[in-house]
Amino acid sequence: MLMVFITSVMYGQHPVGPAGYELLGSMKGKKSSEIKSSTWSIGGETLDRDYADYHSYKEYLGELGAKRIRFQAGWAKCERVKGQHDFTWLDDMIDDALSRGVHPWVEFSYGNPIYEGGGEPKLGGALPSSDEALKAWDAWVTALVSRNKDKVIEWEVWNEPDLTAKITGKSYADFYIRTAELVRKVQPNARLLALGYAGVSNTAFLTEFFEVLKAQGKLDLVDVVTFHGYPSNPDALYPTIDKLKSVVHGYASRIKLMQGENGCPSTPSSISVGALRQLDWTELSQAKYVARRLLGDYGRGIETNLFTLSDLHYEKGDHFAGVNSKGLLKTHEDKTIDRPKIGYFTAQRIMGFFTADEVDRLESAEVIPTALPESISVFGYQHKATRTPVYSIWNHEGRPLESFVPALQDIVLADQVKNPVYVDLISGNVYQVPKEAIIEMDGKRTIKNIQVPDYPILIADRSAIPYQACR
Repeated sequence: MLMVFITSVMYGQHPVGPAGYELLGSMKGKKSSEIKSSTWSIGGETLDRDYADYHSYKEYLGELGAKRIRFQAGWAKCERVKGQHDFTWLDDMIDDALSRGVHPWVEFSYGNPIYEGGGEPKLGGALPSSDEALKAWDAWVTALVSRNKDKVIEWEVWNEPDLTAKITGKSYADFYIRTAELVRKVQPNARLLALGYAGVSNTAFLTEFFEVLKAQGKLDLVDVVTFHGYPSNPDALYPTIDKLKSVVHGYASRIKLMQGENGCPSTPSSISVGALRQLDWTELSQAKYVARRLLGDYGRGIETNLFTLSDLHYEKGDHFAGVNSKGLLKTHEDKTIDRPKIGYFTAQRIMGFFTADEVDRLESAEVIPTALPESISVFGYQHKATRTPVYSIWNHEGRPLESFVPALQDIVLADQVKNPVYVDLISGNVYQVPKEAIIEMDGKRTIKNIQVPDYPILIADRSAIPYQACR
């Protein structure tokens, strides 16, 4: 049986722990099947085009700790002969994911070239448009939902329709309404996800989409707006998300926003394709990005789908060709798995601990009684079992780098933190904060000169952190 919770073998250079802090052990993760509820999802995209191999990476899925996985259903893969649907490949993945405690959410995409006017089976492709193709689309959607209505509750309609001039906000709205009504007819309790929005800083397409739904009285067909967006500094996206949220809630405040896709490469610009390919990345800077995206979202109450579990091998004829190295798993040329990257273990620790089972998010006023520089993010949580606070802290000033000199910061401790530890989410190391670093003054206890790197670390009571002790 594959076990990937804790490993002493890491790839790449890891940050050095604080000087004088005793190493207690390594933070543990949890299997998805051991977690009752969380907001974490992992990407299982492009399997409709065979750019990754689910059965090569499935052993890593349940060990990661994500409770959901995003699949693209692939009309063109399901219907290679007109009127004949083969869902076997998708059935196998849905059933396997569920057996590991991971719930699939499924996207309807893309077009199907066996029909004239059937659209294109690729990112940035056109929607189906002819009468024959749309009727075939309707039949496929209906068959897919009917087949999985007891297994899948969440359905997303298309991916990044705003990426191409071939699709307008109005044409996507008409197509969305058509598809969403088919889903609700078969599965009235379905959770419907709209847009998979690529251009998050440009709300024109979004507004046009919602104006159509409003005019037709169809706003009830949207439960969630999924958005993407790939800034080099993950923390730089939040003002844009706030603007996006303002537009969406101007139409219906009940609609939730979800980070439907986000991550970064793990290789230099000369190697990777896809978003952020213009910059040089390493497995270490990728892991830092992953940690900042996950905990930046979690601290703000945003559901997150991390893109993606496995490296993706795009082929000629799609939006681009080459290896998209945003996966948490490094692949061989045949798409089998070489090994987990540093970011896999970082995500595993975060997804296993920051769950509805383990912690409650604190309001900002309750977070921490310390005045911090604007360059530092801090979020606070209460650990449910011990009733002690947990703080996540990082420097968000620039994009994650291979090397970074941590800032030194004094942190005032809450009374409940009797035995403070410092948790490095990249290495997984849990350190005892030495007594000489804690100053008692005016009835307050302060940790002096805490290292604050460009990725999240945790300060918590030792009783709150699950770790495997050093041997």
